[in-house]
Amino acid sequence: MTSEHVKCLIIGSGPAGYTAAIYASRANMNPVMYQGPQPGGQLTITNDVENFPGYPDGVNGPQMMQDLENQARRFGSDIRYGMVTAVEFSDHPGRDRPHRAIVDDSHEITADSIIISTGASAKWLGLPSEMRLNGRGVSACAVCDGFFFRGQDVAIVGAGDTAAEEASYLANLCRKVYMLVRRDEMRASKFMQQRVKSAHNIEILYNTETAEVLGDDEVSGLRIRNTITGEESVLGVTGFFVAIGHKPNTDIFRDYLDMDENGYILTEKGSTRTNIPGVFACGDAQDNVYRQAITAAGTGCMAALDAERYLVTVEMQEQQLVH
Repeated sequence: MTSEHVKCLIIGSGPAGYTAAIYASRANMNPVMYQGPQPGGQLTITNDVENFPGYPDGVNGPQMMQDLENQARRFGSDIRYGMVTAVEFSDHPGRDRPHRAIVDDSHEITADSIIISTGASAKWLGLPSEMRLNGRGVSACAVCDGFFFRGQDVAIVGAGDTAAEEASYLANLCRKVYMLVRRDEMRASKFMQQRVKSAHNIEILYNTETAEVLGDDEVSGLRIRNTITGEESVLGVTGFFVAIGHKPNTDIFRDYLDMDENGYILTEKGSTRTNIPGVFACGDAQDNVYRQAITAAGTGCMAALDAERYLVTVEMQEQQLVH
């Protein structure tokens, strides 16, 4: 197994990782980034991004990620294809006990600091038609894409607080919102249920599941099924939103980092510091509330600044020990 040592290792890409790389490069931290299984993150499967500052006419998601990657490379970031498959974090890191990461089960990296930006993946229903029309009327983010369906009829699947909140958001934009709930009741809090039920243009369809997303090049409707009778019917909608949750891509860190019950990495309030010195988390890997490109980029900036300050402090402490 090959080995190398770096000052700053960034695990994952996307808006958080690329922003961290930009700031870390400009601070002479010589960051090395491994992009992970989906270079650029979730935005690489998003056609149009219109809510990120600096793009007055909007931007294609993959192009935006390429722009961020190019900017990071311009300042000297070493951006590599590959996936970190294992880590070993030290409770008391130092030159004799650095943090370790294994890339693709074949390359060892020791690092003075590590920035985690592995993101989170939306949970999907698993329908072939859902995947085929992803980004063409199928979305897992109402806040991101609801704007494109103003005045149209849409459907959202889910029964928790997130689904209720996104249904309410869509109701302010769309003509009609169908909320598909598999059981005869919702899991959302009483407050959120009341909010949904009081909206004049939200119709809750209980005991209903999605059988197929209809359409060739874009969504033209849904084939839905009653979970009790098995009877099927068609909903005429142009947008389909999946709000059944997200899964943070943090499993390899479980043995070392504090997380909440859903696997989101816990960070100190007002910072990106984790419970392990020298390890920082940013983006959707630690954000289960906002999950937006702009907030991910902001925490990427924070992580690089936190890592820079950490490295300066460690260097000063080592110099004091020498003298």
